[in-house]
Amino acid sequence: MMTSRKILVTSALPYANGEIHLGHLLEYIQTDIWVRFQKMMGNECHYVCADDAHGTPIMLKANELGITPEALIKGVSERHQADFKDFFIGFSQYHSTHSDENKTLSTDIYNQLNAAGILKHAPSLRRLTLKNKCSYPTGLSKAIVQNVVQLINMVTTARCVVRLIHQQN
Repeated sequence: MMTSRKILVTSALPYANGEIHLGHLLEYIQTDIWVRFQKMMGNECHYVCADDAHGTPIMLKANELGITPEALIKGVSERHQADFKDFFIGFSQYHSTHSDENKTLSTDIYNQLNAAGILKHAPSLRRLTLKNKCSYPTGLSKAIVQNVVQLINMVTTARCVVRLIHQQN
C-alpha cells in the first residue's frame, strides 16, 4: 500500500492587468485535472494561485482607464475568479500578490536573505521615463527583476500554504 503524499501545486500567476485567455485556461485546466487525480489517489493535494498584481503595466493600464491600480486589480481579480469558476477550476486558495500577508512574507524573506548575505546590492541599470515616472529595467537589472518576481511568486505560494494550514487547524 502506498503512503499518502502531501503535494503543493501552483500555476503561473495570471497578470492582473488583463483577462484570462486560452493559454491560461489550458494550463489551469490541465493542472486542475492532475490535482483531482492526486486527490482521487488518496493524496493530500493543494492547488494554490494568485493574481500577479505588481508591475508597471498595471499602473499604466489603471492610468489609461482613469482608475487606481487597486481598483484595476480588484476588478480583474473578480473577473479572473469568475472565469476559473465557469471552467470548474478548483483552487484550494486563490489570492493576490498585492496583499498585506504577501507584503509581510516578502519583507521577511528579503530580510532573511539579506542578513544571510545572499543578496548582492549593486547600482541599477534602469532608465526613468519622465512621462509616467516609471522605471523600466534594462540589461542586467531585467534579470534581477525577473528573479525578484519569481521570489515574490514563491512567497505568494508560501502565504497560501500558511492560510491553508490555519484554516485546517
